[in-house]
Amino acid sequence: MIVTMHGLSTMHCNVATEVRMARETGYEGIEFVEGKLLRYLEQGFTAQQLKQLLDQHEIRATCINAIKDVEKQGETFENVLQITETLCKTAQVIECPVIQLVPFEGLQDLPYEEGFDLTCKNICQIVDIGKTYGVKFQLEVIAWAPIHSLRQGLDVLQRVDRDNLGMVVDFWHLWAGGDTTPADVAKLDKSIICGVHFCDGKMIPTEGPWEEPGLRGYLAGEGDIDVKAWCEAVKSTGFDGTWSSELLSLKHWEWDLWEVAREARRLMVEYAS
Repeated sequence: MIVTMHGLSTMHCNVATEVRMARETGYEGIEFVEGKLLRYLEQGFTAQQLKQLLDQHEIRATCINAIKDVEKQGETFENVLQITETLCKTAQVIECPVIQLVPFEGLQDLPYEEGFDLTCKNICQIVDIGKTYGVKFQLEVIAWAPIHSLRQGLDVLQRVDRDNLGMVVDFWHLWAGGDTTPADVAKLDKSIICGVHFCDGKMIPTEGPWEEPGLRGYLAGEGDIDVKAWCEAVKSTGFDGTWSSELLSLKHWEWDLWEVAREARRLMVEYAS
């Protein structure tokens, strides 16, 4: 188990500070938020400087989260490809093995199969770019998107058919999507799992919008997910890679961020042990 700090848990923090924080709060790795990483690079800092910082604090980069809107078409997707190139180059230098891919609801007005085909076509282009840099990708299914279940995610992997594409097991998204259970996760081949997002939360009301920070603003044990069951399901596969403590919470972002990092780590280790 590679105990990893998730940059979404410490949202109001920059890249350099998060690396030090991860070290000081007992993590082995860090999952970078792509927006913070791009902001760091835009200010003239280099991937090599970040690698030196990671080495200094003995922290490994485990994932970059995420390349978003991978289902979009036209000019938007051209921008996605540019971001992909930048993040893959950076990942190669900082020795980050995985970048996350997120298809949202941009094609939800199309028939499902048409949207699925277009999404997979785009993902093929993205993962082929990553292949040239030695980067693997983890697909995250999103609870409110057309592709929202573990089964649908596995369908994407089968259609794309690339050896540098796997999945992340995100407890909240899979649970809130409504079509995946811990028993389904337990059936996975561990080689498909690139990482785990350890998190808790609530379900969307019967009617109303998905307000993710409100639904996910809970430490493990405070929400409605049987977190222990999801942990046991992952462990039963034999997976022993990256576990990332993800806390997407407006309330906790206003805590002392060192305290957030320590508590998120403590709970993840406690539940996953």
